[in-house]
Amino acid sequence: MKLLVYGAGVLGSLFAARMYEAGHHVSLLARGERLASLCEHGVQLAEAGSQAIRRVPIPVVEHPDGAYDLITVLVRAHQVDAVLESLAPVEGDVLFLHNWAAGPESLGAVIGDNRVLLGFPTAAGTMDGDVVRYRKTTAMTRRVAMPIGESDGRTTQRLQRIVRTFRAAGINAKAEPRIDTWLKTHAAFEVPLGQAVHAAGGPAALAADPDAVRAMLHQMRCNLAAMGTRPVPRAFGALRTLPQGFLVAGLRAFLKSPAAVQSSLNNLSPATAAEMERLAEQIRTRAGTP
Repeated sequence: MKLLVYGAGVLGSLFAARMYEAGHHVSLLARGERLASLCEHGVQLAEAGSQAIRRVPIPVVEHPDGAYDLITVLVRAHQVDAVLESLAPVEGDVLFLHNWAAGPESLGAVIGDNRVLLGFPTAAGTMDGDVVRYRKTTAMTRRVAMPIGESDGRTTQRLQRIVRTFRAAGINAKAEPRIDTWLKTHAAFEVPLGQAVHAAGGPAALAADPDAVRAMLHQMRCNLAAMGTRPVPRAFGALRTLPQGFLVAGLRAFLKSPAAVQSSLNNLSPATAAEMERLAEQIRTRAGTP
């Protein structure tokens, strides 16, 4: 497969490395300082807590060029508009792997509806300078599949082919027929969580403030109610039905856990705040609220 990975942050770097090591023709698109680092050192990977650094010599480009079998976009939601403009003249199916609550229509309007696939990455890690530190694989994380799907919910031959290709590369992917609803459900949960963590100064600080966690849960419930459809996965429906006290205790325990501390929740950068605001705007637009 000739593959362009658009976005060389944590997730893009991990995805590109896995596909490159599986024998695919991979190009990794980067800009600025990240581009210079990748040209000099390649993708540098290290397991969280380990000093051993593995370098993967993935070809790096600054602009998309020509045609690809698949273009995977791993950027933040507020960066998507610029990506769309650069991909409009480039041939190839495009799999958007990121937070997105606006639906596929705005994507297809620029590059063509028939090119759009949606998904969400399940890998996790952090940037340590130029080194990507990724979460250690466990029996539990191996069971968590990366959902991808056609924007209209069909199970097509290209979707099945992409799922098979990813699995052969060691990426646990699955076809998700309701991927648009999946992404909107995820945003309904992720935006209040991300904004509350950012306001508190980190997941542990938020866990120490029960009132802030209750306010966060209230916003999650409002977002899910505004969707008008059953959440996907259905387990998120528990956020609307289980007792508040039980949910607050569970959310506080999660925020204090190593999984939260070692996740992107600890990234309190302006880019994180900008992404959360863009997603919040998409949710408000969908709900018809100012």
